[in-house]
Amino acid sequence: MILPLQQAVRAALQDTLTTLYGHAAVPATLVIETPPTRALGDLAFPCAFELARTLRKAPRAIAQEVVAALPAVPGVARIEALGGGYINVFLDRAAFLRRHLGQASTVVATGRTKTIVEHTAINPNKAAHIGHLRNSILGDTVGRLLRFLGTPVEIQNYIDDTGVQVADVVVGFEHLEGKGLDEVRALAGGEKFDYDCWDLYARVTEWYEADKARLAVRKATLHAIEHGDNPTAAMGAVIAEAIVRCHLRTMARLHIDYDLLSWEGDILRLQFWATAFDILKQRGTVYLQTEGKLKGCWVMEIDEDVEATIEQADAPPADVPDAEPDVEGGPNQREKVIVRSDGTVTYVGKDIANQFWKFGLLGKDFAYRPFATRLTGDTLWATTSTDGAATHPAFGRAGTVINVIDTRQAYLQKLLKQALATMGHRTQAEQSIHFSYEMVALSHKTARELGYHADPDGKPFVEVSGRKGLGVKADDLLDRLVVKAQDEVGKRNPDFTEAEARATAEEIAIAAVRYFMVKFSRTKIIAFDIDEALSFEGESGPYLQYAAVRAGNIFTKLRDRTQLDEAAVAAAIATLPEDAIASGDDADALWDLVLACGRLDEIAESAVRSLEPAVVAKYAFSLAQAFSGFYHRCPILSEERHDVRLWRAAAASYFRQQMTRTLDLMGAVVPRRM
Repeated sequence: MILPLQQAVRAALQDTLTTLYGHAAVPATLVIETPPTRALGDLAFPCAFELARTLRKAPRAIAQEVVAALPAVPGVARIEALGGGYINVFLDRAAFLRRHLGQASTVVATGRTKTIVEHTAINPNKAAHIGHLRNSILGDTVGRLLRFLGTPVEIQNYIDDTGVQVADVVVGFEHLEGKGLDEVRALAGGEKFDYDCWDLYARVTEWYEADKARLAVRKATLHAIEHGDNPTAAMGAVIAEAIVRCHLRTMARLHIDYDLLSWEGDILRLQFWATAFDILKQRGTVYLQTEGKLKGCWVMEIDEDVEATIEQADAPPADVPDAEPDVEGGPNQREKVIVRSDGTVTYVGKDIANQFWKFGLLGKDFAYRPFATRLTGDTLWATTSTDGAATHPAFGRAGTVINVIDTRQAYLQKLLKQALATMGHRTQAEQSIHFSYEMVALSHKTARELGYHADPDGKPFVEVSGRKGLGVKADDLLDRLVVKAQDEVGKRNPDFTEAEARATAEEIAIAAVRYFMVKFSRTKIIAFDIDEALSFEGESGPYLQYAAVRAGNIFTKLRDRTQLDEAAVAAAIATLPEDAIASGDDADALWDLVLACGRLDEIAESAVRSLEPAVVAKYAFSLAQAFSGFYHRCPILSEERHDVRLWRAAAASYFRQQMTRTLDLMGAVVPRRM
């Protein structure tokens, strides 16, 4: 694709500049621009303008001097000095398409260190809801982009099986429903156990609100779960594991997969925190507070650049009796509680230990057990504190860690970076990345359609609350999307069987929700709208799928008429005259599409560098629009000139190839028909 060519031209230009003007005069980075018209080439380097100040020469004279000295670069037709001093590159159009049509779908890269991407991390106490989908889809997309660029990736899903949310469901079963361990274990085998717990969790919240004294039950249950080796803890484990399996089924519907499930309970049982705590104490990163409201707590001073205004989403629930304040101090001296005076560890403490392990800095490791079968057919592994498998993949020890967590957790993520930096691990602190995103709400129309009637509050969207049981379960949303998509598929394809229509509708629904969650900047609050997501026109997943399907339909008809399929077209252009792609307005239109398709690796790199998957979504939409324009300007089936028809068909095939790969990066597939 385009990146290797850019690198080759850069390297040749760098060498030439060094030879002509010396190493000191060469810019550290050679910027590449896109010429405004195709007549000016495909790449433009403005470096002569920067050199003009140093060399005291006119930029145009420098550009001419450089172009005259440049060696031939494979894949480049010619390089010219144009305008006031630009160095413009004209690629070999035919060679580019011949080389890349049918090429492997991933970028070959060497020397890249492993990146851990942690996403999803849903509390294992109830069904996944629409808000969780944005986290999982963004995280999965980042992982796909990294793999596409040749980076070794490990996808982790953190399971908070010892938190207050699981404790609340245990309270519900034990105290509201009077059920024991065996009864809960029997219920946990049901496919809708996550739905049952959704309702129970909301009832428990109401039970607490009716009598605040009942929060003592929550606290006792939480302690029992943390200490383990008792019926309450066993019930919590049964609930958490069953809910996680429900979550995996939900995510599998969206083509979301994981390498490792890391369980918080194992962090506690294996004394990861105790090890990290000892290290932090030895370095003075945490210390015992001996006075004030935080007396008896182990605290960490907060650096000034940690914004005091950010919501502390990892704080202990405010309604837990006897909980110390999470942060104390004036504007110039603030302390974060790491261990409370009763000896319990705050969320940030456990997360510090886990972050140290991810980077291989803890000096300890989990044991591992097979948990399930992945979508790829490989083993999904889970951490364990006992009876681990004798052989397993190597987990952890990453060079970069990306934690996909919403913006409310920014405070916690800054503290993780601070803890690493304070311990002297500044490289790891720099590579500890918080991939933040804003919440998902519903459009008013979609909220009504899904049966969620919220009081009007003047906002252009409807907020949801899992704690109150008000919200849209992820599976319910997907089911509704499938039903609506199937209705449209049936109208367009009356010859489809019900099974074919259902399978196609599933593929369309997945593309609809995944594209909708990615197309907006991650810093933007989004209001999910079913009709907008499912539209076959406009900026939507189904529109992209339809563009690829339409390109495929060309080859169905071409094969019927000429017995030529895509492989035959790719073989044929190897010896075709190049006039149809080399020059002229129609040739430029064809080349514009091919070059746009070839930028996929450049777009993927930009998305990873900026941590903004919306870049890929916008690219995909513009690519589909480019194909639509090409399709209408440059007919293929009705074109009588054999060589022109084949070059155009090759361009359509390359578009279908690259659009299919782009959709795959966003976790969607191209249906056979729509």
